[in-house]
Amino acid sequence: MQNYNLKLYLEINNSNFIFYVVENNENEELKIAHKLDVCLEEFKNNRISDLEKVFNKIKKNIYLIEQKFNYTFKELILILENFQPSFVNLTGFKKLNGSQILRENITYILNTLKSYIDETEREKTILHIFNSKFDLDKKKIDNVPIGLFGDFYSHELSFVLINTNDLKNLKIIFDKCNLKIKKTFVKSFIKGANISNEYNNIESFYYIKISKDSSKIFYFENNSLKYEQDFNFGADIILKDISKVTSLKLDEVKEILNKIELTDKLNNDDLLEEEFFNKSNYIKIKKKLIYEIALARITEISELIIFKNINLKYNNHELKEIFLEISSQLQLKGLKKIYKSVFSTNSKLHLNLIEELSNKNLIDTANKLAHYGWKKEAIPITQSEKSLIGRFFEAIFG
Repeated sequence: MQNYNLKLYLEINNSNFIFYVVENNENEELKIAHKLDVCLEEFKNNRISDLEKVFNKIKKNIYLIEQKFNYTFKELILILENFQPSFVNLTGFKKLNGSQILRENITYILNTLKSYIDETEREKTILHIFNSKFDLDKKKIDNVPIGLFGDFYSHELSFVLINTNDLKNLKIIFDKCNLKIKKTFVKSFIKGANISNEYNNIESFYYIKISKDSSKIFYFENNSLKYEQDFNFGADIILKDISKVTSLKLDEVKEILNKIELTDKLNNDDLLEEEFFNKSNYIKIKKKLIYEIALARITEISELIIFKNINLKYNNHELKEIFLEISSQLQLKGLKKIYKSVFSTNSKLHLNLIEELSNKNLIDTANKLAHYGWKKEAIPITQSEKSLIGRFFEAIFG
C-alpha cells in the first residue's frame, strides 16, 4: 500500500542535486525519510549546460526513489541556490491629501509596479514578491494601512527574478518526468525566513556564508529578501596563502589551524612545534606570521563581501545584525577568533556565528512557506488563477 503522505523536494546547488523524500508522521511532524546526493557536472556558469544529461540523471534517480518507496510522485518543490537571481526594489506612491487609504489605491500601486517589471524584465520571471515597506506620511507602518487617513503613502515591493529560459529548462525536465513543479524557492529566502522565525525580534540582517571556494551574502530587510551576491572565493584562499608564504603543505596548514589558536597576543618567540611537519623538513615558523597572514586575508574577504561592497551602500544603515556561517569542514580552531574579530570591526553591527542550516530545518521551513505562505510575501511562487491583487490581500489578511 502506498504512503500518500510522501512529498518530494529537490535542492539544486553548485555541485549537487539533493533529493529529499519527506513524510508526515501521526503528529503532522515532518521527517526526512530519504536523502540522496547526486553529483552535478552538467552545470556551468550557473546554468544547465547539457539538458539531456541532466534529464537522464534526474529521471534515473527519481525512478530509483519511487521504486524504493513503491510510490509515484506527481509534484515536487524546488529549492534553487545557484541560478543567479536578480533583485529589483520599486516604490509606488499615492497622494492622499488627508483622505483614507483605499484597497483600490493598493491595487493600483501593485498593478503599476508589476506591469513595470513585466515590461522591463522580459527575459526574466518573477519568483517572489515581498511587501518590503509601507510608509504613511514618512512613518513606517508594519502592515498595509487600509482605512487610515494621511497625506502621502508609499509602498515598496521587492522582486526576486530568475532567467525565464532557466525556468523553462527545469520545467521541460520535470514535465518529461511527469512531475509538476508545485513551488520554486530561492534558498536564501528559506534561510532568511528561518532566521526570522528563530530570532523573533530580528527582521533586518545580513547573512554571510563562507564555503571552501565560494562565498555568498544576502540581505533581509523587514522580513523581505532584497539582495544577494555570490563571490568566487572562499576560506580555501586563506590556507593557500599560508602555504605559499611558509612552504607548508596544505594538509599541514589545515592540521595546524585545527590545533592551535591564533590571536593578537602571540609574540615573536612562539614557534610552530615540530610535530606539525609531517611532510616537510622542520623550519622555524612564527605562529604570529601565520596569524598575520590569516588576519590580512580574512580582512580582505570581509571588505569585499560586506564592509566595502558598493552594492550594499544604499541599504538600511540602521541594520545591527550579521549572521556568519562558516562551512562545517572549514570551522578551524585557529581561525575562529580572527573571523569573529574581523567581522565585528564595525561596532554598529552585532555578529552572530551560526551553524549551517540543517536538512531538517531547511525542509521544515520550506514546507511551511509552501503551505502557509510568508508574512511579507505578496504573491505565491507558482501560477494561480487568482489575480495578483487577490493573492496580495489573501497573504495580508488570510
